[in-house]
Amino acid sequence: MTYKEARVYLDEVSKYGSVLGLDTIRGLLLELGNPQDGLKFIHIAGTNGKGSVLAFTSSILREAGYRTGSYISPTVVSYLERIQIDGEWIPKEEFAGYVEEVKKAVARMETKGMAHPTVFEIETAIAFLYFREKMCDYVVLEAGLGGRLDATNVVENTAAAVFATISFDHMGFLGDTLERIAEDKAGIIKPGCVAVSAAQEPEAADILRKQAESLGCQIVFARPKEMRVYREDYRGMTIVYPSWGDTPVETLMAGSYQVFNAAVVFELMKLLKVPKEAVARGFLKARWPGRFTCISEKPLFIVDGAHNRDAAKRLRESVERYLCGKYLIFIMGVFQDKEYEEIAAQMAPLAKSIYTVELPDKGRSLKASELKKVCGPYCGKDVQASGSIREAAECAWQEALAKPGSAVLAFGSLSYLGEVMREVTRLKESMAKGEEQAQEGKPGEECPAIDRESRKLTKAGEVR
Repeated sequence: MTYKEARVYLDEVSKYGSVLGLDTIRGLLLELGNPQDGLKFIHIAGTNGKGSVLAFTSSILREAGYRTGSYISPTVVSYLERIQIDGEWIPKEEFAGYVEEVKKAVARMETKGMAHPTVFEIETAIAFLYFREKMCDYVVLEAGLGGRLDATNVVENTAAAVFATISFDHMGFLGDTLERIAEDKAGIIKPGCVAVSAAQEPEAADILRKQAESLGCQIVFARPKEMRVYREDYRGMTIVYPSWGDTPVETLMAGSYQVFNAAVVFELMKLLKVPKEAVARGFLKARWPGRFTCISEKPLFIVDGAHNRDAAKRLRESVERYLCGKYLIFIMGVFQDKEYEEIAAQMAPLAKSIYTVELPDKGRSLKASELKKVCGPYCGKDVQASGSIREAAECAWQEALAKPGSAVLAFGSLSYLGEVMREVTRLKESMAKGEEQAQEGKPGEECPAIDRESRKLTKAGEVR
């Protein structure tokens, strides 16, 4: 099986949708020899911050000398990004081989009258096979949806159950109160593990504490208010967490919310007794694309995957702190099952102009025209429904070049930020090529500009 054939097979499996429960994944892993049983896990759940906690944790464990697997969902840059060892994506050829092995196991299940696994269950099984074969010391495992019935919760050898901030999201699956959502996520705590949590709302903290105590597990809550921030901007921050030590630690992962995530990781590393030198190196080397990530300096262009009310609130704090006084240009795209009105209410009032986009997943995406209507009351006529992500990136880029002191922020679903990043790379290369040709005295390519009234791209003065 080739990589292309493997992806086609997984696309076909996608028709089975998303089904919460552990029976099917248990059946699939049994067919594969239960590869998860030979691994040790750091299992991460939560609403916002799971990915950043995973990035910090994986980077630190690598620096401490542990062979570290990482399982990530969703991805931003590449499909293969979801399965990594020591920061390296699974190779295409190996991925295809595991898909073929799992496909045969699925066929055996079907002959026994068992339910067909979902695509997420198959991807999870592939990750476990890969991590077992490569003999990982730790696997840092991000829960996909919730915790208790998520496919990743089939694992038993959990060294640490880690909780990022818990807030409202996926209410149709997890419940419509914070207590119910927390109860679901608390399901990743296993007997014998330690539990570490971000600072939570009292009702969520109480649920986590009771679940840990019922299983005889130690639980520690991070104290982000104790964090001392010595330097911070859109490029990163320097922090001190006193209960861990007085040595300043630098990270290139920006965003005011990273203080909450970093505090969780400091507490986790204390429990795992990881050397402080490795912790400091790991924080510095950690990367997590799509979380207040600067992808261009001239013009300033940042992407962030804020896709629910709490994430939007944190993003607003970052914008007000790091981009104060900037002429703000937003690109926004969201799923129709998200709290897009809440997100717009938080973010749209900050913008001078907004370009709304439709996401690659057309079935789930809120239409750009509908999102324009939602943002309109906050930004008036300066909201444009873009025909494509490319068009939005080009328009925002050119507007930023025309307005000194501008900053572009693309946010909403993580699912389209990879495409935004590719478009910005293309625009940077085009601009660099034009500058090089100008220095050599050669005619450069005509640069698209913006008609301020229509907000449409023009070229050589002609509206397209």
